[in-house]
Amino acid sequence: MTRYSGLVRAILLIVLVTGLAGCGKLFRRDDPLETLPVEGMYEEAKGSLMGGNHGRAVRYYQRLIARFPYGPYTEQAQLELAYAQYKAHDADEALATINRFIRTYPTHRHIAYAYYLRALVNFERENTFLDRLARIDQTMRDQQAVFTSFDDFAELIRRYPNSRYAADARLRMVYLRNQMAKHEMNVARYYLRRGAWVAAAKRGQYVLEHYPQSGHVPDALAVMGESYTRLGQDELAADARRVLQQNDPDHPWLRGEWPNKPSFWKRLMPLGEG
Repeated sequence: MTRYSGLVRAILLIVLVTGLAGCGKLFRRDDPLETLPVEGMYEEAKGSLMGGNHGRAVRYYQRLIARFPYGPYTEQAQLELAYAQYKAHDADEALATINRFIRTYPTHRHIAYAYYLRALVNFERENTFLDRLARIDQTMRDQQAVFTSFDDFAELIRRYPNSRYAADARLRMVYLRNQMAKHEMNVARYYLRRGAWVAAAKRGQYVLEHYPQSGHVPDALAVMGESYTRLGQDELAADARRVLQQNDPDHPWLRGEWPNKPSFWKRLMPLGEG
């Protein structure tokens, strides 16, 4: 029995020593994440970011911020951490980092960039590589990220109209506005296919009222004209036709190419009727 107890104690001692050795490796004193000065930490993180190793950059930036919570390196590290998370396709973490930066440093000299980056993260949030590869029409999906990105770009322009990011923000807002209009036309087409003429006409009217500068205004007028015709609202149908003739005299609907010919449908849904 005594020999058995001694054997058990020996095994336990071996396990304990092995465990401590493992902990020693886990918390090595020469771990650069724990030993590098703030300048070295920042250089490692920046180098990884520039080299495209976004995961390593995120680790170094996060540890830098934890070890050195104050100072100019930390402030810059938070911005670059957000960018690294964005490039690593971790939108939620990127947005959390950006929002924390905006709350903590509202007067930072790069605050305009923070607002721009937040809008950019939402701009590409749903536009993944696989979606682009498969050529998926993003306007067929939920538009919440589109609306959020549009509002973010608008806030950037409102706060910092003369920043270096304002011009790009305006161009992206034009693109987003067209995406929103196209989404509305997709919904209008859905109603048309099902004979929901009132709902289709309302969607067309919505495009005219909210996206008057978009490229989908002619299609909106055509949807309204067809819907009013089907409803027996001849005067409203004639008004829609007249305005469409003034804006797009070659539109297929004016040539009677709807619904028997595919031209009009293809303009509303290039990827097919679905």
